[in-house]
Amino acid sequence: MLAVNEYFDGKVKSIGLSNASGKNTVGVMDIGEYEFGTSTVEYMTVVSGALNVLLPDTDEWHVYGAGETFIVAADKKFKLKVAEQTAYLCRYE
Repeated sequence: MLAVNEYFDGKVKSIGLSNASGKNTVGVMDIGEYEFGTSTVEYMTVVSGALNVLLPDTDEWHVYGAGETFIVAADKKFKLKVAEQTAYLCRYE
């Protein structure tokens, strides 16, 4: 079964799935600033657009573009600034 998720008043939407590679979500983010928390390790890959990311335990923002991946440890919070509508793939471990 596919799971449809919506956050931040509809500005972030994703579809969740489980298959042979594990649990994943594919989604889109509208322009804005967001903070997310993790419960597992998350591998976030930008598909289209860009994400400006402040990872846990760091003070510097880093921009990830299409094809780039960042990793967030379990039980952490991270912040995003989105300057253009962006698509992503998130894999959970």
